[in-house]
Amino acid sequence: TAEHLARAWVTVPAVLQAIEVDFHTIDEVRRAAGGVWKAREGVSLTYLPFIARAVSIALAKYPRLNASVDGDELVVHKRINLGIAVDLNFDGLMVPVVKDVPSKSLPQIAREVNDLAQRARANRLKPDDLSEATYTLSNSGVFGTAFTAPIVNVPQVAILSTDGVQKKPVVIEGPAGDSIAIRPVGMLAQCFDHRAVDGAYSAAFLKEVKTIIESRHWAQDLEA
Repeated sequence: TAEHLARAWVTVPAVLQAIEVDFHTIDEVRRAAGGVWKAREGVSLTYLPFIARAVSIALAKYPRLNASVDGDELVVHKRINLGIAVDLNFDGLMVPVVKDVPSKSLPQIAREVNDLAQRARANRLKPDDLSEATYTLSNSGVFGTAFTAPIVNVPQVAILSTDGVQKKPVVIEGPAGDSIAIRPVGMLAQCFDHRAVDGAYSAAFLKEVKTIIESRHWAQDLEA
């Protein structure tokens, strides 16, 4: 609600950090499997479920970001439940929740994200679909945005914005020296509550997410 956002803006000492990510590895998998996926599932295979998987893995390593503030206490959650901000066709937004993300396969995450988004826009979400988020993802990349500074969804302590992925020249380091390649590149921006973690902790988390996105064997995940 507007009141909720205003309270977060006023009460949270928020800090923004961002990191540039090469989505080449994910893009190769999407191109190879995207046609079959769309024919079977009826929807495109987007970057979002891959990012959600990477974030869930990184949160297990940096649990203070998978937390909420309760008065003067930081409550670190055992479950990793990702809130997915869904635009309601420019008429507000809702944040349905993919629960226990580490226990789900990449295809399961992709299907659940799509199902929640469709039901949110059709006003068919249940109260349980909107509860118990421990961290939030906000995705405006479909509009081609370059950089977004999201507002922390209190009482959570952090939110990650995913922006547009665009082809850019990238320096590739190799045994024979550096080379230039055209790669799909995008920004991930995290806004976090400075009362919960410091900048070094947040930066280490972002670096971990970047490393997972760029180096994980995503084809195996998609076959799970």
